[in-house]
Amino acid sequence: GIVLVAINPYEQLPIYEQDVIYAYSGQNMGDMDPHIFAVAEEAYKQMARDEKNQSIIVSGESGAGKTVSAKYAMRFFATVGGSASETNIEAKVLASSPIMEAIGNAKTTRNDNSSRFGKYIQIGFDKRYHIIGANMRTYLLEKSRVVFQAEDERNYHIFYQLCASASLPEFKELGLSKYFYLPV
Repeated sequence: GIVLVAINPYEQLPIYEQDVIYAYSGQNMGDMDPHIFAVAEEAYKQMARDEKNQSIIVSGESGAGKTVSAKYAMRFFATVGGSASETNIEAKVLASSPIMEAIGNAKTTRNDNSSRFGKYIQIGFDKRYHIIGANMRTYLLEKSRVVFQAEDERNYHIFYQLCASASLPEFKELGLSKYFYLPV
């Protein structure tokens, strides 16, 4: 299969701009430099040509930039599929990300905002290969973090956010005041 090794530079680079998306769109794998857009184009092209589902697996260590790479692939699909301006599906899918990250991310010794869960994002296309929707599923990798954290690590962000908002009027509507668990 196709493997792309990407390094997270921890800063925005001009290699993910709209003009770069258009440069990779329609190109064959290997005609241009290795890039997340090249991988996305290959999957998009094979989906259209073979009319079969495609998968892109984004893997790596904590802080490697997996979430950002997935966002760039979705931006590519939204742009080449002609749906970026029509329905803004990418924005809708990514809008759920902060909530998911609060529930599934925690401070570790290597990363202040480390995903402690896996994400499976399924993007739906119509017959013209425009994005028509997306479904994001998660699976928790570290259930033990709920009751124990190593030194210099923290529980999931959501616990701290709930504790910080406990005095807000909206908090009472959540019906969480009966719980006495407080993370250390």
